[in-house]
Amino acid sequence: MWRSWGAPFADRPDAGRRLAERLMHLRGQDVVVLGLPRGGVPVAFEVARRLHAPLDVIVVRKLGVPFQPELAMGAVGEGGVVVLNDRVVRVAGVEQPELSAIERRERAELERRALRFRGTRERVPLGGRIAVVVDDGIATGATARAACAVVRAQGAARVVLAAPACSPTVVGSLQPEVDELVVVECSPDFVAVGQVYADFRPTTDEEVVELLGRSTLPEPPSTTHPSAAVRPVRDEDVEVVAGPVRLAGRLTVPEHPLGLVVFVHGSGSSRHSPRNRFVAEVLQEARLATLLFDLLTPGEEHDRAAVFDIDLLAVRLAQVDAWAREQPECRGLPVGYFGASTGAAAALRAAAEPGSDVTAVVSRGGRPDLAGPRLGDVRAPTLLIVGGRDDAVLELNEAARARMRCESRLMVVPRATHLFEEPGTLVAAADLARDWFVAHFAQARQHTA
Repeated sequence: MWRSWGAPFADRPDAGRRLAERLMHLRGQDVVVLGLPRGGVPVAFEVARRLHAPLDVIVVRKLGVPFQPELAMGAVGEGGVVVLNDRVVRVAGVEQPELSAIERRERAELERRALRFRGTRERVPLGGRIAVVVDDGIATGATARAACAVVRAQGAARVVLAAPACSPTVVGSLQPEVDELVVVECSPDFVAVGQVYADFRPTTDEEVVELLGRSTLPEPPSTTHPSAAVRPVRDEDVEVVAGPVRLAGRLTVPEHPLGLVVFVHGSGSSRHSPRNRFVAEVLQEARLATLLFDLLTPGEEHDRAAVFDIDLLAVRLAQVDAWAREQPECRGLPVGYFGASTGAAAALRAAAEPGSDVTAVVSRGGRPDLAGPRLGDVRAPTLLIVGGRDDAVLELNEAARARMRCESRLMVVPRATHLFEEPGTLVAAADLARDWFVAHFAQARQHTA
């Protein structure tokens, strides 16, 4: 049974981090990481971050034999690349006019997908470089094989195929076609890619676009991002009882934490959001513990009344806060709230309670106006981060700040829209949040020393 192996990966980012460990020998070389959309991109994002390498997508389309489409007779890639298996074409008896028609159809779809994922950005050039092709798992090897052939045709000097898991039945056939094959798990029980993940929810086009936008780095690690020196003493999924419901979360506590930041997600977001997870990692690298949790249960997420019930969300946040402070690794730590969208209103509403001792609040693209008349009761220093192109929300934040009596600051991230999808904008927002929490946590610790 597959369960005897278990699900070795929590989700695709977890798999990407594990896979990156096997690829660290490539760090410092001229590497480009290429994710196969869609599921391979979250894995590739983590690999690219740890290798400090650029991230791109490798978009390929298989050319199927007309009467047997699942049988590949070749593939097309960007840059006018065509890779054909002459033997299959000959045996199948496919004539040139028919082959050309199939190629035109698949190339049109390829170009549509490339434009959807990459937008106006140029494809990362591969000439003379090491191309690391990443997928979330390899079952038959057909797509991976086509991608590697296209990458080589695009000029890559060396092709590395990497995946968290691979069927052992295809390993032998793949190895001769690449310069290096890197796999974390290769169990004889392998049947389907989804079986190696505890969370195998589909990756959306929007997530692919967002991850590519966030990959405008890489840059070498700096003193403000000492990821290699920070290791968690606790990093696990948790469940918090909040009144009649149980809320799922993820608690990560680095060694010698400076404080704890509780994430308060807005509508349509969750602890699995790539944006929230990215910000959490930036905070963790600055020795801040993080708790990402879902304010609503799965059954409540589609109830708009619950989504905009700020009082309900604030009560739940207070209950989660109390639970977190009782965790052995978090006792005595100053606590901050990081809110987005309606979650920012809930964070401010909870911080306005007379008994609240939250140390600092950060709102990213938030709706502080929804905290209503209680805004004036917030005592915690509050940072409002808004995108420069998020006009309506910027106006609401300016009006809300005018009603606040606590220490507050409004920071505008140029070129950013509401979701901070533009290259470099989420990095800027995360850095602002990190600096705000670190500064105010340090002040709180001095006062209690």
